[in-house]
Amino acid sequence: MTKVASIKILLLLFASILIGCEKFDNYSTNPNHALTFSVDTISFDTIFSSVGSVTKQFVVYNPNDEALKIESIQLANTGKSGFRINVDGRKGDQFKNIDIWGKDSLYILVEVTVNPSGQNQPLVVEDSIMFYTNGNRQSVLLQAYGQDVHLIKGGVVYDKDITFTADKPYLIYDSIMIAEGATFTVDKGATLYMHNKASLIISGTMKAVGTMDEPIVIRGDRLDSFEAGISVPYDCVPGQWGGIYFAESSFNNEFDYVFVRNGTSGLVYWKSDPEKMKMQISNSQITNMDGNVLMAIDCQIEAVNSEFSNAAGASVALVGGVYHFIHCTINNQQKIGKSRDPLARTLMLSNVIKKEKEETTYHSLKQAYFDNCIIDGSYQADSTRLYQGEISFSPSDENDIKGNNETFNYRFNSCFIKTARVTDNDRFINDLYIYSPTYLKTGGKDNTYAYDFRLKNESVGIGKADRTISEEYPVDRYGVNRLTSEYGPSIGAYEYVYQEEEENKK
Repeated sequence: MTKVASIKILLLLFASILIGCEKFDNYSTNPNHALTFSVDTISFDTIFSSVGSVTKQFVVYNPNDEALKIESIQLANTGKSGFRINVDGRKGDQFKNIDIWGKDSLYILVEVTVNPSGQNQPLVVEDSIMFYTNGNRQSVLLQAYGQDVHLIKGGVVYDKDITFTADKPYLIYDSIMIAEGATFTVDKGATLYMHNKASLIISGTMKAVGTMDEPIVIRGDRLDSFEAGISVPYDCVPGQWGGIYFAESSFNNEFDYVFVRNGTSGLVYWKSDPEKMKMQISNSQITNMDGNVLMAIDCQIEAVNSEFSNAAGASVALVGGVYHFIHCTINNQQKIGKSRDPLARTLMLSNVIKKEKEETTYHSLKQAYFDNCIIDGSYQADSTRLYQGEISFSPSDENDIKGNNETFNYRFNSCFIKTARVTDNDRFINDLYIYSPTYLKTGGKDNTYAYDFRLKNESVGIGKADRTISEEYPVDRYGVNRLTSEYGPSIGAYEYVYQEEEENKK
C-alpha cells in the first residue's frame, strides 16, 4: 500500500469518527422521548442488618432513534436508606449528563445495607432511583426487608454454658465451638442462620428444644433465590453452610422440633461410647444436604417422629453403636445440588471402616432397630437380590448379612423398605417392600424443589404401623393422633390425613 493510500484511509477513519461524534451531539429534546426500564421495582429478600446484600441489576433503555442525555440519575434518599448504585461501572449516589445512544441501553447495579433498628420483626426499607430526561422525571422503586440479628464472627469458643434466645435471629459467620463440659441451649422459636462454610462443633452438650408452634430452625443465610429454569429459593439448595458435628466427648444432646437444612453435612457424630446416650431426636426434620444427612460411628442415638431426607450421600449412615428409629421417614429423593453418590443408599449399616492406606477398624453394631419407619428413595429397588435397593448392609463378615446379635444386630418391624421382598429372615417383621408410598410433594420443578413426605390418599403404608409401638408415640409432629385416626396408625413420621382435594381431582 502506498503512503498516499494510507493517508487517505486515515482521513476517512477520522472523518467517520467526527461524523459519529457530531451525530451523538444531536440529542433529542422532545419531552415525549422518555426512557424505559427492564423492571419497575428492585426487591431484596430479608437483609440482615449491617451485612451487605447480593447485587441486583436492571437495564435502562432508550427506545428512540435519537440519542438522549440523561440530565441526572440519583437516589431519592441519598445516604439515608442504605442503598448504593453503580451506573455503567461507576459507583456513586448521583450521576450527571449520562449519554445513551438511540436504541441503546445501560446497566445499573444495586446493593443495600440495612442499619440496625433495635427491633426483632423485619422492617421495610425503601428508596427510589430518579431519572431526569427532557423535563421528564421517571423512577425505579427499591425495596428491602431488613432484619436485626445477633452477629457472631471470627470463630467463637464457648467454654461456659451459653443460651441462644429467640429475641432475634443469630447470624453465624464463622464456626462456633461448644467446649467439653459446657451446655449450649437454644430456646424455642430461635433461628440460626449459618454463613458459607460455618459449622457448629459440639464437644459439650447441645439442648435445642422447640415446640410445634415455635420450632428451632438452623439453615443457610441466603434468603434470595436463583434461577434453575424456575426461581428456586436458596433455602431449597444444599451445600449452603457446613454442618453440626458432635465430638467424642459430647453426650446427652437433645433435639425436639428442630429443623436443620441445606448444609454440606447434616448431623455428624464422631466415634464415641455407645454405652452412653449420645442424642435423642424427636419431632424434627434434618434435610437437604450435600453429604450425609446423619452419620454416626459407635454412638447411641434414639430418633422418634422425625424425617431424615435428601442428600448426595446417605440419609442415614450408621457404623457400629446402638440406634433406635421409631416412626421416622428416611428418604432420599434429591433432585438439586450434587448428584447422588451411586454407591450411597438411603440407609447404610456397617460394622467396619476400610480406608485406602489406613488400617481397617471394626465397630460392633450392637443394635439398629427400626419400628414403623419408611426407608425410601429415588433408586429402583432390586427385586432379584436381597438387601439391595435403598438399603446397604456391609458387615465385616459376609456371613453376617442376615444378622448377628453381637456384631451386626438389626431389626425392621412394620416398615416400608425399598428393597427386594425378604421372606427368610426373622429380623424383618410385617414389612412392606418394592413399591414406594406416594407423597404430597416429591420435588421437581412443579414443586419448586420442595418436598412433603406426608402420605397421599391410597398410599402404601396407610394403617400398616405396629399399633403397640404407636401407642407409645401416639401423636406425630403435626399434632395428628395416630390412635384416633380412622385410617391409622400409618408408618413413617407423619400420620396419614385424608385429602379431600386429591379425591376431587379424580
